[in-house]
Amino acid sequence: MKQTLLFFLLTLLISTAKAQPPQGYYDPAAGKLGTALQQALHDIIDNHTAVSYASLWTHFQTTDKKSNGKVWDMYSDIPGGTPPYEFTFGSDQCGNYSGESDCYNREHSWPKSWFNDGNPMYTDMFHLVPTDGYVNGRRSNYPYGEVGTASWTSQNGSRLGDCATPGYTGVVFEPRDEYKGDFARNYFYMATRYYKEDSGWPGSAMVTGSQFKPWARAMLLIWAQEDPVSQKEINRNNAIYTIQDNRNPFIDHPEYANSIWGSNTGIFDQPAQVALQVYPNPASSKCTITLPPEFNQQNYTFVVYSSTGVEVNTNLVITGDHAIVNMEELPSGFYLLRLALNDYNTLYQARIIKK
Repeated sequence: MKQTLLFFLLTLLISTAKAQPPQGYYDPAAGKLGTALQQALHDIIDNHTAVSYASLWTHFQTTDKKSNGKVWDMYSDIPGGTPPYEFTFGSDQCGNYSGESDCYNREHSWPKSWFNDGNPMYTDMFHLVPTDGYVNGRRSNYPYGEVGTASWTSQNGSRLGDCATPGYTGVVFEPRDEYKGDFARNYFYMATRYYKEDSGWPGSAMVTGSQFKPWARAMLLIWAQEDPVSQKEINRNNAIYTIQDNRNPFIDHPEYANSIWGSNTGIFDQPAQVALQVYPNPASSKCTITLPPEFNQQNYTFVVYSSTGVEVNTNLVITGDHAIVNMEELPSGFYLLRLALNDYNTLYQARIIKK
């Protein structure tokens, strides 16, 4: 009995210790930005232990279990509310289905057709999640996005329809707001884990190979900001680490996303020389820029770009050492503000979210 108890405690201790990143795990990424940071993180999480596709059914019982023991399905769950139905591990595995609530299956949240059904992507648990089989089928391999008018809505409010996100107008699938950050960080992981390993990937309307198209990049950054890391994601990250021997850096360090794709790396893949201070951010109508000391009204060029790099019209009013930008007429989304001081050959920029 004592030996059994001792073995259990040792196993628990080892498992708990392994759940956290070891000391120095992210040290090679320190001080890096942009593609240099993406490459450093890739090298840290590369060469993970690939599992079999069949073993996912068992692994989900560790990685995706609710506190009540049911399957944590982000396509049917309603956080803080009562889900329309729940699945039981094992007995509710798909199988065939004809409608919602019939069974759960193994969803490639990054559709497998985007990487040509290749390995080890096919069983990488950081983008594989248990979901309602019917909803999974309706999602198909459409990109994630924000739906304008829905052609179909699931029982938990996930929607299918034409994209309202600036930069893309095709059909997209929109998960609940409470899980948008989860899927965004899954995608950040995929773009980094398979950085420069995507030769032959067909891609999609959302990605070229493993890298985001501008509209998708801007949207995912917003999703990640508006739906921050949850305890669910932390627990899942720790559980997968014990299985695959790698982690999702964007759960451990959410700031890495902006450090790679955010304000100092830019839509145009060139760093700003100086970052502007802008507030409030996000903004509903107007935002205020703190102007640099060398600014004067004769030497500047000010431009606002949409998430797709298209120049948009805005009104700039200068008051002392501040400028007010009127964004009232712009649709909700992600914008890049650029201020060039011509006499100083200086470029300032900032990103702002319009509510």
